[in-house]
Amino acid sequence: MQFSIFQNPLNTWQGNSLIIGMFEEDIFQQLEKYNLNIDVKLLTSKLLKKDFKGKKGQILNFEFLDSHLNSVLIFGLGKRNKIVYESLSKSIADCSRRICDVEEKSGILLPWDELENFSLHSAAEIIRLSIFRDNRFNHKKDEKVSLKEVEFLGITDSKEISFKEIQDICAGVEFARELVAAPPNILTPLEMSRQAINIAKNYDLEVKILDKKECEDLSMGAYLAVAKGSDLEPKFIHLIYKSNDDIRKKIALVGKGLTFDSGGYNLKVGAGSQIDMMKYDMGGSAAVLGTAKAIGAIKPKGLEIHFIIASCENMINGSAFHPGDVITASNGKTIEINNTDAEGRLTLADALTYASNLNPDTIIDLATLTGACVIALGGDLAGLWSNNNQLANDLLKAASEVGEGMWHMPLQKSYKEGLKSHIADMKNTGPRGGGSITAALFLEEFFNENINWAHIDIAGTCWADKNKGLNPSGATGYGVRTLVKWIKNI
Repeated sequence: MQFSIFQNPLNTWQGNSLIIGMFEEDIFQQLEKYNLNIDVKLLTSKLLKKDFKGKKGQILNFEFLDSHLNSVLIFGLGKRNKIVYESLSKSIADCSRRICDVEEKSGILLPWDELENFSLHSAAEIIRLSIFRDNRFNHKKDEKVSLKEVEFLGITDSKEISFKEIQDICAGVEFARELVAAPPNILTPLEMSRQAINIAKNYDLEVKILDKKECEDLSMGAYLAVAKGSDLEPKFIHLIYKSNDDIRKKIALVGKGLTFDSGGYNLKVGAGSQIDMMKYDMGGSAAVLGTAKAIGAIKPKGLEIHFIIASCENMINGSAFHPGDVITASNGKTIEINNTDAEGRLTLADALTYASNLNPDTIIDLATLTGACVIALGGDLAGLWSNNNQLANDLLKAASEVGEGMWHMPLQKSYKEGLKSHIADMKNTGPRGGGSITAALFLEEFFNENINWAHIDIAGTCWADKNKGLNPSGATGYGVRTLVKWIKNI
């Protein structure tokens, strides 16, 4: 998809479809002010007949079928002093989906000067990401979205904007979506490692893929315990981006990489277990690889970034780990297994230790870690835990700027009592109450305490059952835009 800015008089613009955002006040005057090449009185009369008042969420589609323009989609922005940016984003996404099969040029016209917290960058991301389709595994696989060119109208600030960067970020999000949506017989640990190798080749990153023997040599007993029940070999993935100038920050991004999670001997059973959806238990690794793809293209200066994934399956066979086992992580801590379905934190334990040994300034991990986080925050908000308030605030700011929901959760130290074991250093789960908090406290045991760390639980946000804003139903690619924004803000 090509984006551009139309800089000529508005009455000279021609295209197939035009999206217009309008405030509640003075609809007729707004249309006249734009001075478009359309019959304003006719359009206004149609709006009045449809009782269009410019309220947020209202959308009308008018067919013109003339030589200048085929259709106009008008949506309401609400009142000028009460703009709801979530509603604005949803309306643009909805309008974009209605014109996504248009092969000719389309345009979007908003009162840009009055939208202080909404940028051209945001609008372009919404348009591209909202019309994403993943037809790789159905008979529509050869169908492509036809919307090829979108022009932004009414831009008074002629400063150059990097549409390439927008496309690079969107490509990272779409890549993450495809990883999460891929069935587990396709996206295996081996295939995930191949995808990482492709990113390294395409964007000149370093890559290391550790096999089972190399992980054994590093004493990754927690990660390998989870992998024991699968016939598929685990793959520990390490991508490295390093800018060519002086390095001022060293960062490690760690993603949970369970390509399928059966629950192990604590098998996921019964209503609500979602065993059929456990392909998305690698949503954290998808976010990390999607970020690696975007960062490899953008190439920010002064940064060294490590992308780390301990990929495997959690399955059942005669070798699978048992409830009651005691295993030893690579930092020497012993863990009593009281639930084999709390496996993600075990893989992250060794991944975080590995990341910590690289001596980064900051570690951020992302994981579809707990159902408790979904119960607490639902599907619109990821949970955030951190040992550093500045890091937490910076991540919250980045998430807010790109429109990804996130909520700062507490690291309640007294809850560590629930992780105590009679025979090992700790158990892998605590009591039912505060389950997402005890999961974060568990992770906190596996890196150097002097490192700034944040844990983002995306169990509720990595998948959407229906269209939600710029996310079509299915995999959302959550986390890529927040991480890229946070990295750019450093």
